[in-house]
Amino acid sequence: MTKQNRPATPRQAARRRAPLDRQLDVDLFKALGDPTRARLLACLVKCGRPCSVTEVAECCSVDFSVVARHLSRLAAAGVLDSEKVGRTVWYRARCRDLSSRLRELATAIDHWCPASDTDACCPDC
Repeated sequence: MTKQNRPATPRQAARRRAPLDRQLDVDLFKALGDPTRARLLACLVKCGRPCSVTEVAECCSVDFSVVARHLSRLAAAGVLDSEKVGRTVWYRARCRDLSSRLRELATAIDHWCPASDTDACCPDC
């Protein structure tokens, strides 16, 4: 076990700076944490092409204004690309970027995880 991976108290762990801290993007998790946004993202990923807000609203049976707000939030978190053409906004899932971000997070978590899932993070846990 390396010095940086040795067991620490929660206070000691909070003071350490590591790639894990950069990977835990709060805005990304807020964007993905809403069930409606997750459904909308799944629709766009499966569609595989840019879709208008109207198309997504019809596909997911969600009100247009709600879809527009949710897609905007996903775009702000870097999950979607958007392009306005005339009065229509087209959204496309950033699949490779999203999977890369999640993969990097998983790698960062793996780096800090104990060898066994049964190992506790601290003696009192």
